[in-house]
Amino acid sequence: MSNLISIKSVTKTFTKGKTTIKPLEDLSLEVPRGEFLSLMGPSGSGKTTLLNLIAGIDTPTSGEIVIDGQDISKLSRAQLTKWRSVHVGYIFQLYHLVPILSAYENIELPLLLGKFSKAERKKKIHAALDLVGLSDRADHRPSELSGGQEQRVAIARAIVHDPELLVADEPTGDLDRESADSILSLLNSLASDHGKTIIMVTHDPKASAAAHRALQLEKGRFTEEGHLLTHQSPS
Repeated sequence: MSNLISIKSVTKTFTKGKTTIKPLEDLSLEVPRGEFLSLMGPSGSGKTTLLNLIAGIDTPTSGEIVIDGQDISKLSRAQLTKWRSVHVGYIFQLYHLVPILSAYENIELPLLLGKFSKAERKKKIHAALDLVGLSDRADHRPSELSGGQEQRVAIARAIVHDPELLVADEPTGDLDRESADSILSLLNSLASDHGKTIIMVTHDPKASAAAHRALQLEKGRFTEEGHLLTHQSPS
């Protein structure tokens, strides 16, 4: 299986006053297409920094990030914005749904940036709603949905433009165990059955165990070679 993501010797530094902060140092990583990868580590370990670099939200200080043949570390901010709108779906811990919009309208938002007709948008939205099991909730606003349903709407919004890559920042962190397990099963299905490559940051060992592979970060470096996990369906 070919790699979707190839990261080579990536370092990221920030300057805060007279102090230089290095959340990532000489990091390399290969992620095959269709893999569900979990990134774990304590606060300050660099996992969210790495997620944002992979998503094209930030750029490395040095090193190379190649995604589907495109070296995104060489793109300008404007080019990265355009690239993200096509290639990346982002799933947040707190959903980031617009309260006054219905589930359908929230999912439609990314499509409004593209050149899709109303009929094309409708077809894509209903396909996404069906995939996350919320076809009967299209007209509901976020306040009329459970936390798990809100996250499913957020996932539908992330996949509606059919990106190759999904990045998820603590996607189950605000959910009860049953809802979290349901979301993890959905993410696993998106990778295993629909070919999405998923990078997930989590503090939850059970969430991490639902992924195909887990990596542990400490002070900007991997503490050990990522180990393949025997898949456990959340229960």
